[in-house]
Amino acid sequence: MKTLLPLLAAFALAGAAPALAHGPDAALAEAPPAAPYQPVSALVTLPDFIPGLGQLFVDPATLPAGPFLAYDRDGALVSTVYMIPLADLNPDTAFDDLAAAGGTVDHVDIHYNAGHPGVEVPHAHIVLWHVPADEEARVAQ
Repeated sequence: MKTLLPLLAAFALAGAAPALAHGPDAALAEAPPAAPYQPVSALVTLPDFIPGLGQLFVDPATLPAGPFLAYDRDGALVSTVYMIPLADLNPDTAFDDLAAAGGTVDHVDIHYNAGHPGVEVPHAHIVLWHVPADEEARVAQ
């Protein structure tokens, strides 16, 4: 996985760059977002709130990659998450103009995931945080 880290970091930062020029989408700032977004917990067997990510909403047409909108327990949008299958991270696939619903991206985290309901294959969670790192605890538990 270490050999993928530079690629994933460049991928995430390239996707975050366009978001820096745009403000947050007011219609998505608070949960629940309007259609076509649906709670992930209504689509697959996952809890309503996932510690470390928050309450997730997604447009089913964008699965498996997303974007997933992540909200804290107070319903505030804290991050935009992409779940990119590792098999899609290759020279033949590009992910251009990734949107960040929360507008400005404060920082980016990338985590490996072996698979879970909804995205069963190994994939990378690319988390575009809209809050400072010291506020990530809002979705910790």
